Amino acid sequence: MATRSFIRFVLSYALVGTVVAITLVWFAPQLLDRDYAENNAEPRSYADAVALAAPSVVNIYTATLSRDPRNAISDDPALDEFFRDGPLLNDPRLNTSLGSGVILSDNGHILTNYHVVTEAEQIQVLLADGRDAPATLVGTDPESDLAVLKIEMANLPHASLSSSTEQRVGDVVFAIGNPFGVGQTVTQGIISATGRSQLGLTTFENFIQTDAAINPGNSGGALVNASGEIIGINTAIFSQSGGSMGIGFAIPADLAANVLDGIIADGRVVRGWIGVQIQDVLNPTTGVLVAGVMPQGPADNAGLTANDLITHLDNQRIEDVNDLLNRVAAKKPGSNLVLSGLREDRMLEWELTIGERPTQLQ
Repeated sequence: MATRSFIRFVLSYALVGTVVAITLVWFAPQLLDRDYAENNAEPRSYADAVALAAPSVVNIYTATLSRDPRNAISDDPALDEFFRDGPLLNDPRLNTSLGSGVILSDNGHILTNYHVVTEAEQIQVLLADGRDAPATLVGTDPESDLAVLKIEMANLPHASLSSSTEQRVGDVVFAIGNPFGVGQTVTQGIISATGRSQLGLTTFENFIQTDAAINPGNSGGALVNASGEIIGINTAIFSQSGGSMGIGFAIPADLAANVLDGIIADGRVVRGWIGVQIQDVLNPTTGVLVAGVMPQGPADNAGLTANDLITHLDNQRIEDVNDLLNRVAAKKPGSNLVLSGLREDRMLEWELTIGERPTQLQ
């Protein structure tokens, strides 16, 4: 009798084990795959990804003559070191500041923020390998807060910009730059949001938001994904203290690449323009309202007037002011587009020939 009870006991547990095994094979076969488990485990280190991007990230030191001697700040020994041979070093009106940048060509082109180099009399670049060189300003684009520098140096490490359209909220990212002038620093976080706009930081806004620590001096540095690809240029933080509060913003790589190419090719960024002032309306599904029209501009020539409501561009719905602004800016001057919308209760269409957006038009 005891033997039969023991056999039933063993068989019952064997049956339970068989059912569990069949369930795993049927519903979660990947759990039994050792290679799957190893390949999908969280990495213990991201050193390889950082090593791909870090050599191309540089520290940028600038010197500017202050118009008010009371505002001069020139007592930083680290900055004095980089301007030791410059003509401005002993000038009591000298202001010095710092930032970051990314080398994006073997010809020495460096992408950084416009606000890092604006009004700079001298620009000095320190590479991750310890070399340094003076930089010249190739061109700027204040409307995206980007600028391109160039250094003359052999054997330059350089990176390329990855498509930022593939990034997802929750992806691991790293901010690489020169916070507070301490030297190249890497911080980790995730992508907190994409497509951030209406922040009032630049005219053309489509920011990646991250909680990777970004501090003063990080501006112009790289936002890097877990594969070591540069997906953005770190630009700004939301802060009440001046330091990182976990809300930082980076310019997406695709926008940055367009600015870089335009400045290298033409010395400026060429954007489309139709000559209207527009504003959002209370109901975001109804389009944007024309607040004003520039005389003799493309919109004026096409017959648009104040209080017209624009709902579509080339038969695609307009989401908001930024949507219309970005889609028009992406068009080549001389090309055509069709706007449609409402004037009072009438449906209208307007065909426009796009002009070139004037520099720094707000």
